[in-house]
Amino acid sequence: QVQLVESGGGLVQVGDSLRLSCAASGRTFSAYAMGWFRQAPGKEREFVAGVSRSGDNTGYADSVKGRFTISRDNAKNTVYLQMNSLTPEDTAVYYCAADWAPETVVVLTGPLYKYWGQGTQVTVSS
Repeated sequence: QVQLVESGGGLVQVGDSLRLSCAASGRTFSAYAMGWFRQAPGKEREFVAGVSRSGDNTGYADSVKGRFTISRDNAKNTVYLQMNSLTPEDTAVYYCAADWAPETVVVLTGPLYKYWGQGTQVTVSS
C-alpha cells in the first residue's frame, strides 16, 4: 500500500505563490504516476496536474496551465505542486494521488488513482 501525506498549504493573497509537497511511503514510488486534485466547498473534486513515473511527462487542467508546475523527486519519494499567480478560484483542499501506470503515462482521471492523501487546505484571499 502507498501512503501519501500532503503539506505546504496555507493562507495567501491574490498573486502570491505556494508550493505543496506530497510525501509517499514505500520503495516503489517511481512505479507510480502521481497527480494533484482539488476540491472547493460545494464543488466536485477536479484534476489539477499529473506527472508520469519519471517526471518527464506532465499534464495540467486548463485553469492552471502556465501558473502551476508539477514535479517529482523519486529519490525523496515526493511530488510537488508549485502554484504561482494564485487567485481566489484556487481556494480548495488539495489532494495528491498515486496509481501504477506505464512509464510515460500521465493519469488525468481521478477514479483511476488508487491511493489518496488526506489533503491540505489552500486559501487565497481576494
